[in-house]
Amino acid sequence: MKKLVIGILAHVDAGKTTLSESMLYLSGKIGKLGRVDNKDAYLDTYELERARGITIFSKQAIFEIGDTQITLLDTPGHIDFSAEMERTLQVLDYAILVISGADGVQGHTKTLWRLLDLYQIPVFIFINKMDQMGADKDRLIKELKSQLDDGCIEFGQIMTEDFYDQLALRDEIMLEDYLATGYIEPEQIKTAIYERKVFPCFFGSALKLEGIEPFMQGIEKYTLIPSYPAEFGAKIFKIARDEQGTRLTHMKITGGRLKVKDVITNGNWKEKVNQIRIYSGPKFEAVNEIEAGSICAVTGLSQTRPGEGLGIEEASDKPVLEPVLSYQIILPEGCDPRVMLPKLRLIEEEQPELQIVWDEQLQEIQVQIMGEVQIEILQSLIKSYFDVEVAFDAGKIVYKETIANMVEGVGHFEPLRHYAEVHLLLEPGEPGSGLQFGTVCSEDVLGKSWQGLVLTYLEEKVHKGVLTGSAITDMKITLVSGKAHPKHTESGDFREATYRAVRQGLMEAESILLEPYYDFQLELPKKMVGRAMADIEKMHGTCELAETDGEMAVLVGSAPVVNMRNYQKEVIAYTQGRGRLFCSLKGYQPCHNTAEVIESIGYDAEKDLENPTGSVFFAQGAGFYVPWDQVKDYMHVESYLHKKEDLSEAAANRTHYTGERLISLDEIEQIINSTYFANQGKKSAWKRRKTARDSYYGSTYSVSSERETKEEYLLVDGYNIIHAWPELKELADENMDSARMKLLDYLSNYQGIRKCKVIVVFDAYRVPGHLEEVIDYHNIHMVFTREAQTADQYIERFARDNQKKYHIIVATSDGLQQLIIRGAGCDLLSARELKVEIEEATERIQQEIQRRKESPYLLDALSQEAKQQMAGLLKRKMKG
Repeated sequence: MKKLVIGILAHVDAGKTTLSESMLYLSGKIGKLGRVDNKDAYLDTYELERARGITIFSKQAIFEIGDTQITLLDTPGHIDFSAEMERTLQVLDYAILVISGADGVQGHTKTLWRLLDLYQIPVFIFINKMDQMGADKDRLIKELKSQLDDGCIEFGQIMTEDFYDQLALRDEIMLEDYLATGYIEPEQIKTAIYERKVFPCFFGSALKLEGIEPFMQGIEKYTLIPSYPAEFGAKIFKIARDEQGTRLTHMKITGGRLKVKDVITNGNWKEKVNQIRIYSGPKFEAVNEIEAGSICAVTGLSQTRPGEGLGIEEASDKPVLEPVLSYQIILPEGCDPRVMLPKLRLIEEEQPELQIVWDEQLQEIQVQIMGEVQIEILQSLIKSYFDVEVAFDAGKIVYKETIANMVEGVGHFEPLRHYAEVHLLLEPGEPGSGLQFGTVCSEDVLGKSWQGLVLTYLEEKVHKGVLTGSAITDMKITLVSGKAHPKHTESGDFREATYRAVRQGLMEAESILLEPYYDFQLELPKKMVGRAMADIEKMHGTCELAETDGEMAVLVGSAPVVNMRNYQKEVIAYTQGRGRLFCSLKGYQPCHNTAEVIESIGYDAEKDLENPTGSVFFAQGAGFYVPWDQVKDYMHVESYLHKKEDLSEAAANRTHYTGERLISLDEIEQIINSTYFANQGKKSAWKRRKTARDSYYGSTYSVSSERETKEEYLLVDGYNIIHAWPELKELADENMDSARMKLLDYLSNYQGIRKCKVIVVFDAYRVPGHLEEVIDYHNIHMVFTREAQTADQYIERFARDNQKKYHIIVATSDGLQQLIIRGAGCDLLSARELKVEIEEATERIQQEIQRRKESPYLLDALSQEAKQQMAGLLKRKMKG
């Protein structure tokens, strides 16, 4: 038998449950037509639902239409339970959208339509309550086309020329066939519906069973049965518990088959399936095996979560609809909140939109919800499950934070025998995009496993903003660099460094406070429109007159949730009950009263000890705390943003390397000595401004007079520099030998200018039996280390043994290596600084050469002393 999973969605009171009852009744699934107001609807299985007359939890019923088995998933219509509905969308083949003929397209209807579009679900539309006053078919079709999609076409009519005309305009292939034959094949119509080019509309009255049979026949006739892969896959959409408290994992099988006692996994855990249940209403049938395309509930799984994928199925994205209100749960006297918290987590497991939050500082339990109706439901559930009477405070808005500019956040964690540094790029995202995480960090810089940990830590925590301590959103956070120690780094070190990197970046960024907004539709007498518009303006909202119909008018717009929470009561009061307000969550936008909210919340980011903004560094045998605004003076890894800026500037201005000898060393030696160092005395080229970091560790870049008399040695960590210079890194990806030779050529040219001893050290410690090897390359030395000795260790040993005899400078961007070099009393260069030094020296010599080429009077370009030396050289050559 063919199988379809169809969800039924609607704005509250559109008649969704009544339509479900009618379809079940006409299919023969139930023998009596239940009613919501009689509290005997087949799918309202919970006492709370029957008492309130609304659907709170999604349920399923199975029935047949012809040779097609339909699994109907009934979803909540009230806006407060929209998240429950959204989770169900992930497993649907088709959807039925129910619209009230008396009310037309309402605010929440548009929200449902946007979600159906987001999840790309084909839709059948049933316009209900056509027996009521004011239900006009022509007006409703125009409204559906204008407010939802022009593909909304009535299917209940006889196949007329107008019907085919409308269909033909929705697809080129259908248009061609229609023009050629005057007819459109049902298979083409099916495909157009499945591809969301056409949305079949049917009219009727579910309560009176009018129009239901043609609607069901239309579903059978115009749906396609999906095909599924042979390999097992499943999508989890709900967690529940039966009357005995057994945990149920509701899922759709999206590939292969599932059998009792199968062991399944999501990649992190493995558990065995004890029982497979197929529910229809409150009853279920236990089966030994179930195939793809079916919905079932499974027992035996304790770690599953809604939205997870099993087997070949991937996890779903985070739901679009999120809680916007926060309440403190007030427990009865003598009830320990720490005992109650894990019990509430069981309810949160079933309804993830009820986000339970433990505030350690206030020692209280808070719950974030979609709306106030959920408060009553949650009270009833807690009473039913745990026999505890709870109350709630007045509630507050759930604010969020984002950023307006791109920053690099740095986190460092280095107490005794621990080490980790993380660099994160924080960028503003599109409104409503949430948080996106990624990495562009090279595995040569930070190993793949460490990178995976950083991404895990980014995703596992709700990161607080620095304005109000609210959760951050609408950001892209990218791992760009980092550092681990081969002996002292543990996974927890990267957790600390990652959290601190996020917070440090937020402190540097320009933060924006966000608040939730409602889209609203306000129906009221025309004479009240002026009053309503004035109210909306006071609320810092916007609105416009959408339509007028007789004495009534419709205003549509948006406004902050905080200002609209109680406006429904005002509307009823000043319209004497004739006005109606429909709200749906629009999303988050910049707060209309940021300064006021920040002051009222009184959050101090630097005093939040649970979420530190600074980092921990190590010196003189102990760790010490560095505030966020000084972290970058102490960090060990080169700044990603500064590196990009420097390279971009260098690419725009510098003369690129040619790999050729610039000029004979003997020929330009006197020029070098007379011009390049003419204004520098004998100071080193590595002098730079002292930073706060230098002040702590001691000056490392200026050269004392004692050092000036020593012979200079430049030790270069070869592979470190290759991977730090983009052009060498790119070359190394293709051929490491070529990258090595290119670096040696650069340094050989540079040695001819600087006249220091250059030693380039390469790791060979992984080569079994390799002995230390020293090779002369032109005017520099190249060292390959022995087995079990890294380049770092060779450089450390050389620096320790020779720092009193020579003026030693080490070129490396290894943060730990830099600390050791400083401790040995040597100077150092980062990869970027070495690159700048070489470029500047090369450019200056090239300028001198160019000047000599352009002027026949080379002596005019030299200092007086250089002219005399050059004259002497010429005389000696002429005599020779």
